Amino acid sequence: MTERERSRPIVVVIDTRVQESRLRPRLEQATERDVRTVCDHESPLESLTEAADIERDGGTETNAEHGVESASTGTAETGSAGETAPITPSAVVLELDRPGDIQSLLRRVHAVLPDVPTIVAPHEGSEQLATVALRADATDYVPTDGDEDPIDRIVPTIRETSVQSDDGDSQYQRILATELPDEAFVIGEDGTYLEAKVRPESGDLYTIPADELVGTTLEDAFPDAVAADLQDCIDQAIQTSGVQSIEYQADTTDGCRQFEARVVPIDERIQGRRAVVWLARDITDRVERERRLRSRQDQLETLNRINAVIRQIIETLVEAPARDTIEREVCEQLVDSDLYCGSWIAERTGDGRLSYRTGAGDAEAVLECVRECTGEYESPVAQAAHTSELQTTNCIIDNESLPDELRAAAREDDVRSGVVVPITHEDVTYGVLTVLASRDDAFSERERAGFRLLGETIGFTIMAVKNRQLLFADSVVELEFQIDGGDRFCFDLSERYDCTGSLEWAGTTSSGRVVQYVTVDGLGCETVLEEAKEHDSVEECRLIDDGEEHCTIELRLTRSGVRTLANHGATIRDVTIENGVGICLVEVSQETDIREIAEALTDIYEKAELAARREVDRTVRTAAERRTRILDELTDRQLTTLRLAYYGGFFDWPRKSTGEEIAEAMNISAPTMHQHLRKGLKSILGEFFEDSASPD
Repeated sequence: MTERERSRPIVVVIDTRVQESRLRPRLEQATERDVRTVCDHESPLESLTEAADIERDGGTETNAEHGVESASTGTAETGSAGETAPITPSAVVLELDRPGDIQSLLRRVHAVLPDVPTIVAPHEGSEQLATVALRADATDYVPTDGDEDPIDRIVPTIRETSVQSDDGDSQYQRILATELPDEAFVIGEDGTYLEAKVRPESGDLYTIPADELVGTTLEDAFPDAVAADLQDCIDQAIQTSGVQSIEYQADTTDGCRQFEARVVPIDERIQGRRAVVWLARDITDRVERERRLRSRQDQLETLNRINAVIRQIIETLVEAPARDTIEREVCEQLVDSDLYCGSWIAERTGDGRLSYRTGAGDAEAVLECVRECTGEYESPVAQAAHTSELQTTNCIIDNESLPDELRAAAREDDVRSGVVVPITHEDVTYGVLTVLASRDDAFSERERAGFRLLGETIGFTIMAVKNRQLLFADSVVELEFQIDGGDRFCFDLSERYDCTGSLEWAGTTSSGRVVQYVTVDGLGCETVLEEAKEHDSVEECRLIDDGEEHCTIELRLTRSGVRTLANHGATIRDVTIENGVGICLVEVSQETDIREIAEALTDIYEKAELAARREVDRTVRTAAERRTRILDELTDRQLTTLRLAYYGGFFDWPRKSTGEEIAEAMNISAPTMHQHLRKGLKSILGEFFEDSASPD
């Protein structure tokens, strides 16, 4: 920087109500120039002239009235006649917030200092102040309340202007970039473009060059409806003398884009007419982000509603007394939620067809079409029933892979998407739930996950209802099946070694593993264990009781009919296997579909035939009768041992009495006491377990 440049100060104009400049200290540090502050009622040129006179006399003066200091460290310029010439500032910065003051002062500065850059730096920026700065030919507009440091904008502007004067376009673009970065127009009250300034990158989107817009009207640039809305906005701004805002669309070389405009009325007339400054920005990206955000919010709200409906349905299922009630409640609640227009449940029949059970909603045409679907096309309902996997179909009306009849029915019922949910519990499929919606892509992955849970919950509830019906029934149906087990372990063992296998008990552990206790007569335990170890259907085998010609083993099989029967609400009473053929006695409730039981067994064994069907009345016992029967089974010693152990805290944890203490109280040895205790417990447990395993 030359000495001459350094001697030209920066003048900061402040409001008379402000005690000091916020920018002055930082400008001095950033520019290494003298920075002087003057009040807005003074002329910067006059202030500098006065400062030069004071400096010539070697003094410094402070304007006490206004609290404004005028000082200089530079050398004043003098004319040939010895008169003081005004010092030309390097820039004038206006720290003002009132539009009238800014406009008036800029006119005065430009009248006497046309080449000096002027920067409007209000404390709080606004469209109105930006418009005033733009119309008054300010070099730059830099609000100090933005995220950007104003010094980073002001200093480069001063330095650039000291080398060359800015033309009107560069001034315009700087101001435009500060407030609304894409385009600005001066538009007359009749909608005629009077001036047009556009950033280069925005100008590339215009189908008409910006300079050719001058003289045209809004009707020439926009469709009639859009032009009318824009004209109404201009009229409103002029009538109210206030800033208006509007969003609109415009056709560009990049397609239709969205713009937001601030419309600021101009006080003076231009070409004899009222006018506005139209400052606009391209908000297409923002609008798209907001659209995606709203879409995500809508999806989240819908998902929350779906989850609430599913939770409500699950709560209802807990109290459902029968399968028909469960299925009816599910369908009705789904449709009542207004999220879905139709729902129904179907099951497979013995011949493989789908049988309608219950439903709700108005999608009758689609339901009828699905019922009548024949030929090569397999509907999603049939696929779900066959594979036990959830099926989803979106955009049904426009999906050309679907039959025309189904698409026509969907159009008639306003069905746009659907999901088919298998109703399953473990390896049993009770049917399929079909849900239809009038929304495209209604079933996202999260929704499908919710419906999978619903299908499993319905399946579990149906199984629980079946078991509850069997447990509390006064009369049951006893079914006798003759089973050819094929390659199953017990069947192969009885056929190969001419032995007999009897099922003592079978059940499922808390981890879901099926455990069976089987007694084999006519074969030693070593052979049984060796055969079990080599057989593909056995996962684990453990010896429980060893005899010379019989043994009891614990089996865990890869696949078992025990779990299948339990999931269908059946209780196994007895299984005997001899010569490769098994006789299985099971009990089911009166409401059980016997065909389902037979089909389920056939899926596991090669052949399962229903040999007999009998209705059995259960013996009803009171609690007192059961207690008397248990006591009658115990000896005096066993009963005494159990009482002493119970009241003595032997069964508590931690124990309050040891086995030795119980034995001492009975005056017997500890081993004898444990023998009485175990036999007594076995009699009591046998009353519950063995009595429940076989009828009287």
